[in-house]
Amino acid sequence: MNQISELFGSKVFNDRVMQARLPEETYRAVRRTVEEGKPLDVNVAQTVADAMKDWAVEQGATHFTHWFQPMTGITAEKHDSFISPGDADGVIMEFSGKELLKGESDASSFPSGGLRTTFEARGYTAWDPTSYAFIKDNTLCIPTAFCAYNGECLDKKTPLLRSMEAISRQACRILRLFGDEETKRVTPTVGAEQEYFLIDKDMYEKRRDLVFTGRTLFGAKPPKGQELDDHYFGTIRPRVLAFMKDLDAELWKLGVLAKTEHNEAAPSQHELAPVFTSVNTATDHNQLTMELMKKVAEKHGMVCLLHEKPFRGVNGSGKHNNWSLSTNRGENLLNPGKAPQENKRFLLFLAAIIKAVDEYQDLLRLSVATAGNDHRLGAAEAPPAIISVFLGDELGAVLDAIEAEKVYDEQERQMMAVGVRVLPAFAKDTTDRNRTSPMAFTGNKFEFRMLGSGASIAEANIILNTIVADALAAFADVLEVSKNLEQDVTDLIRDTYKAHKRIVFNGDNYAQEWEDEAAVRGLLNLRTTPEALPYLISEKNLRLFTRHHIFTREELCSRYEIQTEEYCKTLHIEAQTMLEMVLRTILPSMERYAKTVTEGFMLRQKIVSGGEGTKARIEKLYSIIDTLYEKTADLKELLRETEKMGAGQKAAVFYKDFVCRCMDEIRKAADEGEQITAAEYWPFPTYAEMLFR
Repeated sequence: MNQISELFGSKVFNDRVMQARLPEETYRAVRRTVEEGKPLDVNVAQTVADAMKDWAVEQGATHFTHWFQPMTGITAEKHDSFISPGDADGVIMEFSGKELLKGESDASSFPSGGLRTTFEARGYTAWDPTSYAFIKDNTLCIPTAFCAYNGECLDKKTPLLRSMEAISRQACRILRLFGDEETKRVTPTVGAEQEYFLIDKDMYEKRRDLVFTGRTLFGAKPPKGQELDDHYFGTIRPRVLAFMKDLDAELWKLGVLAKTEHNEAAPSQHELAPVFTSVNTATDHNQLTMELMKKVAEKHGMVCLLHEKPFRGVNGSGKHNNWSLSTNRGENLLNPGKAPQENKRFLLFLAAIIKAVDEYQDLLRLSVATAGNDHRLGAAEAPPAIISVFLGDELGAVLDAIEAEKVYDEQERQMMAVGVRVLPAFAKDTTDRNRTSPMAFTGNKFEFRMLGSGASIAEANIILNTIVADALAAFADVLEVSKNLEQDVTDLIRDTYKAHKRIVFNGDNYAQEWEDEAAVRGLLNLRTTPEALPYLISEKNLRLFTRHHIFTREELCSRYEIQTEEYCKTLHIEAQTMLEMVLRTILPSMERYAKTVTEGFMLRQKIVSGGEGTKARIEKLYSIIDTLYEKTADLKELLRETEKMGAGQKAAVFYKDFVCRCMDEIRKAADEGEQITAAEYWPFPTYAEMLFR
C-alpha cells in the first residue's frame, strides 16, 4: 500500500511538491490562481520555474516542453534542453520564468481553419497553471494553451478554460440567490470511461487498413462474435492483465486516478475508468491515458486500437463522459439529496440542464461528430444519434408533480430481496440505469455517452459547460429581479420542464418506436457528420458562443472548416487505402486461388465427369473478381470528382452519399470473397484470428 502511495503522482509537480518547494507566499499565489481563477503575477513565475526545474532534474529530466492540444485531436510537444552555456566551456542547467510562461510554435503547421496561412507562422503556447506539470520520457511537460499571433485560439484547452469560467460565473449567480456567499468558484468535474481494443502487433502490421486508418476496411464476420455475452466482465486474460498492471503503474506515476478496469462486451475489447477530477485535468489525463495505452501495449507485443469502430459486426468503442458541478468547498451541485422534491436548488440546476440539452441538441450531437463515430451513432449503437435525457422514475415523478402543481407522493425506498437468506439486504436505488440514453442522470452526475473512443473529451465538455452556463444565466436574469424568490423558483422549474420535457425519455433509445416518437416531438436525428456540421455556424450558435466569450465568430468558423476538412480527409485516406488493398493484394490473391481451383477442375474433367460444385465456386470467384474491378474503377472516378471540390461542405456530403456507398459495395464483395477463398491464399489476418487469439 505504501509503495502505491509513494508511486502515485511521483512524476507530477503537484500541490504536495509545490507546498514543499515553494516559498509560502509563492505557493499561496499559485493556489489562488488554481482555486479562484486569479491571474498569476509574472514575478512569481521565476520562483516557480526554479523550483520546477530543480525538481525535474532530480527526477532525471533533461528537457522541458510546452505540452498542448491543437485541433489535431492529439497532443503536441517541442523539446528544449535545460542546458545553457557556462564558464570554461561547460554548461549550466537553467529554466527561466519567461520560458515557463510562454513558448513559440509554428502556428501555420497545425489546423487553423484559415486563421493562419503558410507565411503567417507565429503562434504562442501559454502556461496553464491550473493543470499540474509532469515528467514523461525524461521531459518536463508543462500543460499550455495554444494561440495564434493575433490571439485566436488554435487548441482545445483555451475554449475549455473559457467555458469553465463561464459556467462558474453563472452558477455562482444562482448560488448567491440561495444565500451562498462563500462559494468562490464552481468547477465542472468529469470522469471519462475509456474503451479500447487490444490485438497482436504482428497481426496489426499485416493489416494496412489498421495501420493507415485505425479500422478494418475488410473483414468477414467470424462464426462467433459477442453473441454469448461471455467476454463482458469475464476473467481477464493473463497477457491483458499484465498490460493493465503496467498501464496502471504508468498512469499512477502521472497522477491519473485510474480506478476500474474490465473486459467490455466485444471480444478483445476492454475499459478503463478513472475517478472524477476537474474537467481541465480530466481532459489532460485522458489524453495521457490514450497515449500510454498505445505505448504500454507495444511493450506487451500488442497494439491498442482507439478507433470508434475497428471491427464491423461487434460493438465499437466509446467514451462515457460523467459530468457534474462542484463548488470550491467540495459540494456536488447535482446531488439531489434524500428528498429531491424539497431541494429547490438542485431542481433548478436540473431544469437548466434539461433546457440546455433541448435548446442545443444540435451542438451536443456535433460535439461527437466524426467520420469514425458515425459508424456507431448512426447505426443505433450505444447510443443512437438522437439526443435525449434520461431522468429515471423518481426525478421524472418529482418534475411531473411540479408541472401538475401537485404534492409529490414520495415512495419509501424498497429493500432488495433476492430470495437467499445469507446474502445481505440493501436498499434498492430509486431508479434504474439506462445504457441506451445519450445523456443519463445516474445519481449525482450526468453520463454523456456519445463520445467516440479516440476523441478528445474537450469538445463535448466545452459544449456542456457553455450551454448549461447559458441556461443558468437566463435563470439568474429572471430571479435576480424577483419579488418572491421561493415562488418564482418553483414557477421557473415548472415552466422550464413544461417547455422542454420533449427531450426527456426514459425508455429504450434503440427501439424504432423511439425514433418515430422523437420525430413527432420535433427532435433532431443527425445520423452523420455532414448533417451535423452546418449547425456549428448557425446564427443561434454563433450568438451563444460569442455571448459567453467562448469563441469569436472567426474562431468558430475556423473550427467548422477544420472539422469539415478532417471528415473529408479521413474518408479520402480510407478510400485510397481500400483501393491499394484491393488492387495490390486482394485481387491478386483471389486470382491465384481461382486459377488453382480452375486448373484442378480441368484436370478432374479429363479423368471423370461432374464437379458442378467446383464449377459454381469458380464462377462465384470470378464474379466477385469482376465486381471488385468494376467497383474500384468507380471509386477511383469518385475520388477524382472530390479533388475538384476541395474539402468543404459540398465535398463532405459527396463523400457521405457516394464515396462511402461505393466503399461499402467493395467491402461487401471482398468479404464475400474472403469466405470462399482458401485460408492460405487470403492475404490478411481474419477477424477470428485478431479477435480471439
